[in-house]
Amino acid sequence: MSKFLDRASEFLAHRKGLLPIIGLILILVNLLIQFIVPGSLLATSNLFLHLGLIVAIFGLMLAWAL
Repeated sequence: MSKFLDRASEFLAHRKGLLPIIGLILILVNLLIQFIVPGSLLATSNLFLHLGLIVAIFGLMLAWAL
């Protein structure tokens, strides 16, 4: 677990904007799902919206720390 965290922190230290961009992409995917399949479970639960928001906030906090 320690080696994984070391590799992940080294990888993300050089790419500080990667996680916020992935979060924004997930939020945009949620917007597209709202229009493509409006009655589906993914559209009503806003899964990608919540996941994207968590990933983006975590990415900003991590980028600030690194």
